Amino acid sequence: MAKRSIVPFGPQHPVLPEPIHLDLVLEDETVIEAVPSIGYVHRGLESLVTKKDFNEMVYVTERICGICSFMHGMGYCNALEKIMQVEVPRRADYLRTIWCEMSRLHSHLLWLGLLADAFGFEALFMQSWRLREKILDMFEISTGGRVIFSVNKVGGVLKDMPSDMLKSFVSILDDMEKELKETTTVFLNDFTVKSRLEGVGIITKDDAIRRGAVGPMMRASGIEVDMRKTGYAAYGDIDFEIITSTECDSLARCKVRIGEIFQSIGIIRQAAAKIPQGEISVPVKGNPDGEYFVRLEQPRGEAFYYVRANGTKFLDRMRVRTPTFANIPAMLQTLKGAQFADVPLLILTIDPCISCTER
Repeated sequence: MAKRSIVPFGPQHPVLPEPIHLDLVLEDETVIEAVPSIGYVHRGLESLVTKKDFNEMVYVTERICGICSFMHGMGYCNALEKIMQVEVPRRADYLRTIWCEMSRLHSHLLWLGLLADAFGFEALFMQSWRLREKILDMFEISTGGRVIFSVNKVGGVLKDMPSDMLKSFVSILDDMEKELKETTTVFLNDFTVKSRLEGVGIITKDDAIRRGAVGPMMRASGIEVDMRKTGYAAYGDIDFEIITSTECDSLARCKVRIGEIFQSIGIIRQAAAKIPQGEISVPVKGNPDGEYFVRLEQPRGEAFYYVRANGTKFLDRMRVRTPTFANIPAMLQTLKGAQFADVPLLILTIDPCISCTER
């Protein structure tokens, strides 16, 4: 009879960039069950709506997460703009779209480096983060920040990108694209990578739907859903296809994210070519009154932003549902029956963002 034991995994572990805690029930080296503990980090950011006025909360919302900061601020602003019936200038929509895709590039390159580091593939880790630095430099040039950008406001954005800046960004991305093709081709065809990821962590299409998976975790199981196709910001003017895979394993999740890296470069290229002239924000008067929720496609998947206002400068409620939280049930499914040695890699294939999950 196999010996059963419980092994704690996290919140401190060499492969984890952030604290996630799991109790792993093992029979010998096989995971029978994984029990998550949510709430190791809690900052009470959502309750600050009763103490910070709705304009100040833009900057608090950005601080939910350093990697996803821009889209957190944008989702919050979008909800208030709908409540207050504010028409955002078209140029601001395009600028937001460009910054969104820069955030996706930043996030996916960070994830690729962390996954490589978990393999012990140090060369790929260094190469991924070297390329990521170029994206952070672009953020610094266009916003003044490398992690927290503070360019969103209710009614538009606070900073513009001149045409020469946009041209230089496209040129940088063209060079990056060539390097990325070489880097990611090596990664996807490496024997060690394939032996650790191929056929491991299977989550079928039905299981992904049943457990509410989102983002690349869902699309790697053959589900063709991407919130960008709803046309928010400038996505309705951009031509792109939803990247999916039907292989349903850990390697498929890597392929989808790597495909999205190249897709983001293409979207930025299109947005830079199509961006109209005009204002980047409109003045907003009065206080919001009503409620609304917005759905955005964060790098890790679909995120919800719910805002309820009462006609004063302080909101009644702000609620965010992040993609990592939605993906945890699917991640637990992939862990069942997995080998103990594969647990770190399986956790990293959902690209966990615990800062987003535990606010």
